Amino acid sequence: MPKLPQKPLPDLPGIYLFKDATGTVIYIGKAKSLKKRVATYFQQSDKDWKVAALLDEHAEVDYILTKNETEALLLEAELIQKYKPKYNVLLKTGQPFVYILFTRDPLPTMKIVRNKKEKGTYFGPFLHKGHARGMYQYLMRTFCLNLCNTHIANGCLDYHLGNCAGNCRPDFELTAYLTRLQLAQQVLEKNHAAFKKTVQQQIAAYSSNKEFEKARNLAGYLQNIDTIFATIATRYHESKYAVEEFVATTPTSYVATDTDTLAHMLQKFFDAPHAIHTIDCFDISHFQSHYIVGACIRFTDGKPDKNKFRRFKIKTLDTQNDYAALQEITSRRYKDVAQLPDLVLIDGGKGQLGATQAIIPHAFCASLAKREETIFSDKYPQGVIVDLHTEIGRLLIALRDYAHHFAISYHKLRRHRGS
Repeated sequence: MPKLPQKPLPDLPGIYLFKDATGTVIYIGKAKSLKKRVATYFQQSDKDWKVAALLDEHAEVDYILTKNETEALLLEAELIQKYKPKYNVLLKTGQPFVYILFTRDPLPTMKIVRNKKEKGTYFGPFLHKGHARGMYQYLMRTFCLNLCNTHIANGCLDYHLGNCAGNCRPDFELTAYLTRLQLAQQVLEKNHAAFKKTVQQQIAAYSSNKEFEKARNLAGYLQNIDTIFATIATRYHESKYAVEEFVATTPTSYVATDTDTLAHMLQKFFDAPHAIHTIDCFDISHFQSHYIVGACIRFTDGKPDKNKFRRFKIKTLDTQNDYAALQEITSRRYKDVAQLPDLVLIDGGKGQLGATQAIIPHAFCASLAKREETIFSDKYPQGVIVDLHTEIGRLLIALRDYAHHFAISYHKLRRHRGS
């Protein structure tokens, strides 16, 4: 009979991944509590054929922490699309997301799409389609962005009702329309300052041309700027950038009660030459060798020091090579040896550690591999499994996961921008 996974699962939200003996992902699920949800697979006395086959084939259960259930839902859907696990059915085919797209046509527009096939600027993904449609309709109405195919000299009925941008008229003002389209995009970007600047600049341009009626109409957006942004934030709130900006936080079960004690515990654990107060953690992220990026985060006395976080666009590679990528970003990060922390932690195994130590031999280094949560260092050349139930284990795993998802967030951002 299959046994519960040896790797301890936290009582936190996230996604879980069943893998076979080759490391291939065969099933992905989401959970409010990873510990409780995964346990149900092994406790069912009357398992259906799919669950029984899954348990027979699986070799390990891995997981990724998320901040809440919505992020877990989004991440689950994206990873199912990416890996297409054999035991997933509901989300394996089709497109669970929708996006709001600003096109790059000669007459650009805003629309809802299911796939990223057209050129343009995308916002999303939105898993709750009702939220996306509500937001889309609100912006279309607020900024009068509807376009029509009629050609009436005096304008169509919708134009006179305020529901059409007026492209049906021969005197259609493209500049005014493009300004409103830009404002709608800035609302989705949550860029309050850019929105205000755009309106003020356009009002000044109209006023200088003595087009005072147009200036007054545009001033209405400036007067209602707070209402517009607040409406989007409250009525249509969703973690719509959760996949792109997904950053896991330190597990709530970890609390460093005494920073000096923690620093000396880490020193003893790693047999380090001095107490470990500052730790930098590095990770690499890419998709099929494209948009290769790196990230470095710093924890000081067990807490994120975000002023010391760094993101890197890999400059020397156009194909996947984690060792070379790590060497590039660590050499860039530590051009000044004064920037070195007490410990450099690498997301990876023995090979990644060796590649890094070759570049910064004067630094004290270790690596943490996801498989079985194994630490490698000079003290543990063959690796040792860290215990999530210890303070050191919780800290190191939280730091590694934080770096991993910080790298993912930058990678997703580059993919979203197409650069």
